[in-house]
Amino acid sequence: MNADPDRQAEQESTFASLQLLRTTLADQLVGLESLIDRLLVALLTGGHLLIEGPPGVAKTRTINRFAQLLDVSFVRVQATPDLLPADITGTDIFQQQTGEFRFNAGPLFNHIVLVDEVNRAPPKVQSALLEAMGEHQITTNGVTRKLQEPFLVAATQNPIEHEGTYPLPEAQLDRFMFFVNIELPGIEQERRILDQVLREADPLRESHDTAAIGDGELVLRAREAVTQVFLSEAVRDYIVRLVGATRGIGAGGRSAAMIAQAASPRASINLAIASRATAWLDGREFVTPDDVACLAPDILCGRIALDYRARAAGTTPRQVVHDLLQSTPRV
Repeated sequence: MNADPDRQAEQESTFASLQLLRTTLADQLVGLESLIDRLLVALLTGGHLLIEGPPGVAKTRTINRFAQLLDVSFVRVQATPDLLPADITGTDIFQQQTGEFRFNAGPLFNHIVLVDEVNRAPPKVQSALLEAMGEHQITTNGVTRKLQEPFLVAATQNPIEHEGTYPLPEAQLDRFMFFVNIELPGIEQERRILDQVLREADPLRESHDTAAIGDGELVLRAREAVTQVFLSEAVRDYIVRLVGATRGIGAGGRSAAMIAQAASPRASINLAIASRATAWLDGREFVTPDDVACLAPDILCGRIALDYRARAAGTTPRQVVHDLLQSTPRV
């Protein structure tokens, strides 16, 4: 039976728009293709990102351009030790004219929320993020309010400076789909960045770089298409084997012995849905084991904790995940 021509045309238009968004961002943000892909996958699956990297590597610029091109509401929250939960969720304000309380929505009632230096926020604020990220809703004074869709939280933190910070608890870390690490650019990339910034600063230059390519409805249509991507039994088995390896099952071996806290079933779920979105963005109707292997480091590294001997030896969770990928059979 042939597919509905109108529906097929709509799906093709949706795919073309997301591809244009992808290439436009890659042109504007030098060397950040991996972060762009992770942002797209997270948005298409309802996930969130934790981005680590030194200052000045365009973390905020990337999220801002991403929201501009999608023409969705965007807000940046600078986390500080004196931040209160109501500062991000909103609060009830008394109206003298009517004698009633009116809810004043906080920054979380936007489509894309950038929480800069999230580990500087006190634990109560980090907890307030938990419900929003996990349930896409906020409860204040006993009233639960749904957040706008699509909804994405992109949080950043400096991996080096820890003075005056509050490390994110495991429950909070597990709410993120991706843990993306951005490093300083190479010489050639930095030259391209410099040329681009100087070109954009030219007052005589006529630019349409921030013209919107899509909107929230586009993302919701793409989400529906992503759920139709085929995920075979063999790939599902590979996902479970890989996550199970973090617990010492199967191919875990020596690498798993360094893990004090293994990945939870949420890791398997995130690998599955993220792999579907990756396959769809690559123009395929099915997921391959390569999709899973490509995503695994950024999904698993924040969900495992190493024992003190591994940390003392300088081993990182990302290195352990790479070892597990090498030892876990794909078929």
